[in-house]
Amino acid sequence: MAGHSKWNNIKRRKGAQDAKKGKLFMKHAREIFMAAREGGGDPEMNANLRLAVDKAKSNNMPNDNIDRAIKKATGDLDGVNYEEFTYEGYGPGGVAVMVKVLTDNKNRTAAEVRHAFNKNDGNLGENGCVAFMFNRKGYLVINRTSVEIDEEELLLEVIEAGGEELESSEDQFEIFTAPEDFSEVKSVLEENEYTFETAEVTMFPTTHTHVGEEAASKMLTLIDMLEDNDDVQEVYHNLDADEEVLEKLS
Repeated sequence: MAGHSKWNNIKRRKGAQDAKKGKLFMKHAREIFMAAREGGGDPEMNANLRLAVDKAKSNNMPNDNIDRAIKKATGDLDGVNYEEFTYEGYGPGGVAVMVKVLTDNKNRTAAEVRHAFNKNDGNLGENGCVAFMFNRKGYLVINRTSVEIDEEELLLEVIEAGGEELESSEDQFEIFTAPEDFSEVKSVLEENEYTFETAEVTMFPTTHTHVGEEAASKMLTLIDMLEDNDDVQEVYHNLDADEEVLEKLS
């Protein structure tokens, strides 16, 4: 996971400045819709739906919005049908990029994603061209600045709950799990009265591509363009750059 914390912290700060609640809630609604359509509308019986709902609530999405998305998926309300796709390619400087989308118009979304890549010196590739560079992991972040936490005790609790790894920094603890163990680890730690700043199953690069300031700047612009697209749910990448460069660009 080396290099993840540095980029993740900068991305989080930038995201907090740029976030638009309407777009964010729309993305959550689509994710909830897909999870409920595929696995049923009961979060207790549908782990993917439970994760999607927890993620939405962590961003203060109203319960009414969450319930409406579930009802649309289960046929209680009229709604559009979404399809899920993942686009893969390379950004400026050869940075590997994966783009997860939920769309009701594949042709429109494909054209917009391709335009974002082309405009920023990147190019889309075939399915599988970069997927092998990423691993899917459960990811939990505990803020350590607001409450005193014994690191050794937390490590033991993470191991006992089935977690794979604990990383600590001055501001936070990062916990990594196998995807199938994420819900159990999260539940056990919640029972032990830990609260999470981030809790999700996401993709992590196995290697990183180091680039200079010019390529890093274009890569950040590419990420912004993709994340501003209503159809884009997640953008994964293996960008690495000197911390001073990322601080300057953020």
